[in-house]
Amino acid sequence: MSNIVAIVGRPNVGKSTFFNRLIQRREAIVDAVSGVTRDRHYGKTDWNGREFSLIDTGGYVVGSDDIFEAEIDRQVELAIDEADAIIFMVDVESGITGMDEDVANLLRRVDKPVFLAVNKVDNNKRAEDAVEFYALGLGDYYTIASINGSGTGDLLDAVVAALPEKEEVVEEDELPRFAVVGRPNAGKSSFINALIGEDRYIVTDIAGTTRDAIDTKYNRFGFEFNLVDTAGIRRKSKVKEDLEFYSVMRSIRAIEHCDVCLLVLDATRGFDGQVQNIFWLAERNRKGIVILVNKWDLVEKDTKTVKEFERVIRKEIEPFTDVPIVFISVLNKQRIFKAIETAVEVYNNRSKKIKTSKLNEVLLPIIEHTPPPAYKGKYVKIKYIMQLPTPQPQFAFFCNLPQYVKPPYKRFLENQLREHFDFHGVPVTVYMRKK
Repeated sequence: MSNIVAIVGRPNVGKSTFFNRLIQRREAIVDAVSGVTRDRHYGKTDWNGREFSLIDTGGYVVGSDDIFEAEIDRQVELAIDEADAIIFMVDVESGITGMDEDVANLLRRVDKPVFLAVNKVDNNKRAEDAVEFYALGLGDYYTIASINGSGTGDLLDAVVAALPEKEEVVEEDELPRFAVVGRPNAGKSSFINALIGEDRYIVTDIAGTTRDAIDTKYNRFGFEFNLVDTAGIRRKSKVKEDLEFYSVMRSIRAIEHCDVCLLVLDATRGFDGQVQNIFWLAERNRKGIVILVNKWDLVEKDTKTVKEFERVIRKEIEPFTDVPIVFISVLNKQRIFKAIETAVEVYNNRSKKIKTSKLNEVLLPIIEHTPPPAYKGKYVKIKYIMQLPTPQPQFAFFCNLPQYVKPPYKRFLENQLREHFDFHGVPVTVYMRKK
């Protein structure tokens, strides 16, 4: 697990601007109006080779009548509780306000490294004005300008130096990790109970029974791996309780840290929007994916039902349609071991390494027969192919004009890789590189 750093402070001091700069994406909305950020945003970044997760929180306000601000305050307190280090951001333009003092009082009670970042310091006059922030009683401060990145290097050096070294247990790390994910009440805990042959997890009809992401070691029939039971992931607007918010974030982190996602869906509800969101989250994280259609015993069937259900799912997950779909019934223990066999196959596909000589021998004649389309009268010549040394399948195609190779041709190359080397259930990334 990576370390977590939380960015806290009163509204409108530049937390989201700083967050966006570190993750190098405009993920958090930034506006001059205070209170735009309500939920916590999670992102990943690294500094000097140390990777850590970053939490952007809403502005902290004490004693407000606004229902949103009361919720935001609870989210901030949860973020502080979850973090390994805290960046407390203040604004040099406004100086110390009562709300800053409220946040400082909260942080003085926290037994974690706290870094005071004085934002919007973009000239010498403002650097002199920042001295007043010693009065908050949090020790030394760092002057930064989120908008242009000035001073952030010194701050991040200090933050990274204070983060604890998180040692992974070696044996645990070597075992594949299979995360069982999906909506609430799809049958994830029942699936794991059926597999291990005991009622390890509480199962009820109430959605949201499981609240934590919990590992179970599975060692049967020649298979050995860690199964991770996760809380159901609901649409953000439906998440009302702090506990559930916590659970959903842990489920998302379980997806980030697994090798294969077993996406369990309720056959009576179908492949709805939220299940699709979870699927694309796993795909964006380049994880192996197996779709398990549970409660298949409750569906009225004829000879075409399975094919039609598969067709609907594959239509929704285009262009990544090379994903195994297994129809199961946890209650009747129907095809649950087939689901595990399929997950192990997908894991092996994801770990597959192909020799460079074999890649070039198979694919170069195909590329010569079907070369990339000419662009602006210029012809692309692909000379050489190699697999990159990454945990998931990524391939570099070296050519003279990589900028002229368009997405449809990259998909053609991906399809050829799948056809000849079997990457069933695994996202494949194709990069064009200058020869």
